[in-house]
Amino acid sequence: LFSGAFDGRPADYMFMLLFNWICIVITGLVMDMQLLMIPLIMSVLYVWAQLNRDMIVSFWFGTRFKACYLPWVILGFNYIIGGSVINELIGNLVGHLYFFLMFKYPMDLGGRNFLSTPQFLYRWLPNRRGGVSGFGVPPASMRRAAEDQQGGGRHNWGQGFRLGDQ
Repeated sequence: LFSGAFDGRPADYMFMLLFNWICIVITGLVMDMQLLMIPLIMSVLYVWAQLNRDMIVSFWFGTRFKACYLPWVILGFNYIIGGSVINELIGNLVGHLYFFLMFKYPMDLGGRNFLSTPQFLYRWLPNRRGGVSGFGVPPASMRRAAEDQQGGGRHNWGQGFRLGDQ
């Protein structure tokens, strides 16, 4: 999700994680759950699966299906191998709550937007502007300082020689 639907929007991604975490903690307190990592992972997986619902994913032994079914396949697989499905179910329900309130209800059904990322998260984690970023790109302030030292951004690499001259 961080490099896909939330690419360049760390505040929105953090808000999704915080919302899911708070819902899972409240559910965990009510149901006296000890570990909350599996529900959190499943809630993030559910949001990813809904945002990429038509993508084909592979599961065990080459089973292929649409991504929107992945959280439910994992829940069913865990049931078959004898594990508790409560953690997966809570994660799927919390993920569905976030997806429905953030995307489905306001965008597809024309309803009110109940969830929005708070402004303080945007101040702490501003959105990235522009399309390309990555390793090896110095910050703009460092680039300006280097240009000033080299005379307007021109490099002094020597005079060089034409090919074929000796």
